[in-house]
Amino acid sequence: MKRVSILGATGSVGRSTADVILAQPEAYDVQAVTANGSAQELAEMAVRLKAKHAVVADESAYETLRECLSGTDITCAGGPAALAEAAARPADWIMAAIVGMAGLDPLMAAIAQGTCVAIANKEPLVAAGSIVMEAARKSGAQLLPVDSEHNAIFQVLETRNKGAIEKIILTASGGPFRTMPLADMAQVTPAQALAHPNWSMGPKISVDSATMMNKALEIIEASVFFGLPPEKIEVLVHPQSVVHSMVEYSDGSVLAQMGASDMRTPVAHTLGWPDRIRTPGQRLDLENMASLSFEAVDEARFPSIPLAYDCLKAGGEACVILNAANEVAVEAFLAGRIPFTDILKYASCAVQNYSAPASLETVEDIRLLDINVREKIKSCMLGACDSVYSKRRNVS
Repeated sequence: MKRVSILGATGSVGRSTADVILAQPEAYDVQAVTANGSAQELAEMAVRLKAKHAVVADESAYETLRECLSGTDITCAGGPAALAEAAARPADWIMAAIVGMAGLDPLMAAIAQGTCVAIANKEPLVAAGSIVMEAARKSGAQLLPVDSEHNAIFQVLETRNKGAIEKIILTASGGPFRTMPLADMAQVTPAQALAHPNWSMGPKISVDSATMMNKALEIIEASVFFGLPPEKIEVLVHPQSVVHSMVEYSDGSVLAQMGASDMRTPVAHTLGWPDRIRTPGQRLDLENMASLSFEAVDEARFPSIPLAYDCLKAGGEACVILNAANEVAVEAFLAGRIPFTDILKYASCAVQNYSAPASLETVEDIRLLDINVREKIKSCMLGACDSVYSKRRNVS
């Protein structure tokens, strides 16, 4: 039996992972499942998966978790330290699917084991990519990308021919507002932003898809994960979400990975790697597919894309700032505190106006920068922008 753990089990990727495991439960020994605060859902999932241990990061949800698991053999705990301990439990494969920068510490704990770690949350790689990759190198951990785009590249990238790569092409659905008049986008509601045309995802990534910030972060993630310069990474809008990404080689060949819009496919790929396993996910119906289309990104509609390239060229500090500002802005939009179009305004403003400390060499350095940026963006949202920063002001 393969020993597995799911960090972020109650999110959309976590639930997809559970589906894949439950399709062949005799093959897996679930060591730990974690969630932020969804104690009842986590307890139910732990029972179904026959997990040994369950953890809620929010300590206030611990008592509910303990009550829900009473009468079972499943141990439980609460708090950030318990979350890191769960990530460090011995396992052969760990799904890292905790949304946002909250997933960085558990990811590092998982990597320290030197095991297979499937990375579904892009933010730690965006903000701390060099540190994450170096930790994996030192421990011998095998990092496996779960994002459908990066998983697609991983499947068709010929390592022995890496020098022959002309470019990688990330595809983007364009989200729910691909054709909406620009003048109408300021009135977009959270409900509209969450209604992705192809994918079923959590709130944060759904809003990121609507602004195409998810693709911006994926540009940075791809550069880190595959060791490619910005000029070798391209984005094309592909509304059908069938071709998940492509790699173009020097001989003119373009290799693509295709599949249904179902996260259970890339989850199954990483869970079975280097072998292939069956998935309970949807299958691609090529016979009834009307067409596949591709188009250039409208950068006026989606300024997040050029912003990502600017951040990559500026260095890792800018990537930390972009990610932190975006997370705060998305949270504010979902809470109804700012309009949809202000998400990118705050992210762009942060990148343009903040400069980071001279070096970011440790996780703690990145965490401090992340916290400072978040605090200043929140102050801006309260109308205190003039007092919290000026052009190129240092956030430290």
